[in-house]
Amino acid sequence: MTNFPGSPKLIKGAIVGLDLFNPLASVAIFQYNPDQISRSLAPQYSQAGGGRAEALRLAGPPAETISANLTLDLVDQMERGEAGPLGAGLTGYLAAIEMLTYPKSLLVAANQILLQIGTMEVIPPAAPLTLFIYGWKRVVPVKLESLSITETMHDPALNPIRADVSLSMKVLTYNDLAITHPGYWAFMAHQVVKEVLATVAGVDNVGAVLGGDVKLL
Repeated sequence: MTNFPGSPKLIKGAIVGLDLFNPLASVAIFQYNPDQISRSLAPQYSQAGGGRAEALRLAGPPAETISANLTLDLVDQMERGEAGPLGAGLTGYLAAIEMLTYPKSLLVAANQILLQIGTMEVIPPAAPLTLFIYGWKRVVPVKLESLSITETMHDPALNPIRADVSLSMKVLTYNDLAITHPGYWAFMAHQVVKEVLATVAGVDNVGAVLGGDVKLL
C-alpha cells in the first residue's frame, strides 16, 4: 500500500532527555502528535524600585507552562505480530517518558558509596536537560512538573497496549539556567525564532491593513 503522493510529510513531536550516562533511555518520540497543546504565559514584571517609571519594566521572559495529552496505542501493531520492546507492549515507551523524572541508577549507587565511606555532603543527581520538540520552530528546554499515565487496555500478560499520558512542563529560560548550560542557549534560540516569526506576522498584518501585499519571506 502506498501513501498518496500529495500527502505532507508528518513530523513527529518528541520529548528528549540529554543524558551522557544513557543517551537513549529518555528519548520519547510521540506515536501520535497531540491534537491539543495548552500553553500558559505569566509576564514577569520587575519589582525593583516600585515607582511609576518601573511599572512596565520586565524582569525576564514570561513563566510558561506547556500541557499536552498523548495517546499511545499498540493494537494495530499487534495485528501485524508486533508486541512492543521485549514483547512488553507499551511498557518500554512509557518508561522512556518516566525516566525523565528518575535519577540514573548509576548516580544513585555512586552517592550511596560516598555516604558509606563517610562523605559529609552528597550532591543530589541533576536531571538531564530535557527538550520539548514540536517542529523546528518549537524546541524548548523544559522541566517536567507532572506526569499522569492511564493504562486503558492490556494484553493477556497484563502489558499495557493502550494508554493516555498527560504532561505538564515548565519552560526553562535564561533566568533559570547558567550561561554555560546548553539549555540557556536552547531557550535563546527559541526566543530568536519567536521574534522573527512575530516580526514577519506584524509586517503581513500591516500590509493587509494598508491593502498591499507586503512580504518579508
